[in-house]
This record gives sequence, structure tokens and C-alpha cells, in this order.
Amino acid sequence: MDEHYLADLKQAGLILTEDGRVCCYWQASMPDYHDNEWGQPVVDDRRLFEKVCLEGFHSGMSWQLIYNKRDHFRRAFDDFDFHAVARFNDDDVARLMADKSIVRNRAKILSTINNAQRAIEMIEEAGSLAAWFWQFEPAPEQRPDTVDLAYWQSTKTSPESVRMSKALKKRGWTWVGPVTTYSLMQALGLINDHLAGCQCREKFEQAREQLNRPR
Repeated sequence: MDEHYLADLKQAGLILTEDGRVCCYWQASMPDYHDNEWGQPVVDDRRLFEKVCLEGFHSGMSWQLIYNKRDHFRRAFDDFDFHAVARFNDDDVARLMADKSIVRNRAKILSTINNAQRAIEMIEEAGSLAAWFWQFEPAPEQRPDTVDLAYWQSTKTSPESVRMSKALKKRGWTWVGPVTTYSLMQALGLINDHLAGCQCREKFEQAREQLNRPR
């Protein structure tokens, strides 16, 4: 393999995988998440709620840590059935605080229960969580022409993530600051932040083009 080619990939934030694909540099640490999930449009309310909660736990911590614990979080929070989580009580909080397999942060645990209750209210308001969250998808002209490494490293919020954060907080949601909501927009596929040159970028862009947006 040409060393100059590999050096150019590295400078662009890309790697060459063992099977010969060009991908974002972080694919090596979470290949399945990178290749099959991050940027894939999400319109299922339970999976959407899961991502909201895990992004809240992600705040101040590495995503890889949270991702590696995801199955434990799913078990602990009834697979993120927000109707069930909304009924959690003090005994459930104590159980979760004793569960070493998840992140035992009391404020974030209480936030997950609170947000489950707010999620039920949101469905009554908007019909579904997906319909509410997807209204914050930016218009194409509001996105950069090229998602390069400089853009990716420097962009932690957007006007849409700020608006989403404010709207969620107004409705009583917690652990939903604008950095968290921007990360959520990436995870939900509201935006496609795979780097230019990454072979997964086109796949998820096609998925977004074919998506029937929830209303």
C-alpha cells in the first residue's frame, strides 16, 4: 500500500479498514456502530428515546464507554420502554445505583426517569417522538458543502441543536444541552456527519433520501 496514500487518508481523518474500505478514523474502535448505526435515520420511538438517554449518560464521558455498556443499560431500563421507565420509583433508583454494569450517576438516572415521563407528554402533543425530533432536521442549505475533519472537530453545536435543546428544556427534559442534542442529531441521522471520503457517508445519505419523514 502506498505510504503517501495512507498519509493523505490520515490527514483527512480517514483510515483504510482491513477489508479495504475507506472510513472515518474512529471506525477502528467501534466498527459496527460506525458502519451500521451512526447516521442511520431513526424513527422508532423506543430506539429514539434510548439514544436520548444514552447521549445524556454520554455527557462528560467517552461514547465508547457508554456504547460498550449499552446492553446493560437496555436491561436496566426495560429496553428503554419509556412507559415502563416512567413508572420507576425509589426502589428502582436504588436498584440502578447498585448496578455496577451501568453508569451509576444518580442525576442521570433520575433524568432518564423524568425524560420518560416527558416523552409520554410529548407523544400526546406531537403524535410521536420521531415527529417532534425530526422537525429540527436542518435544511440542505444549512449544512456544509463538505464535512471535512476541520469541520468535524470544530463543530459541537448548531443553530438547530440549540433550538432543540431550548425546546426540550422548556418541556422539562434534562441533560439535553446543545452539545448533547447535536450529538443526538448525528446519532439519529438528522444530519450525516460521516467525513467526506468515508464509504459509509453515501450509504447513510441514501437512507436519508429514501426516508419518509415522520409528521
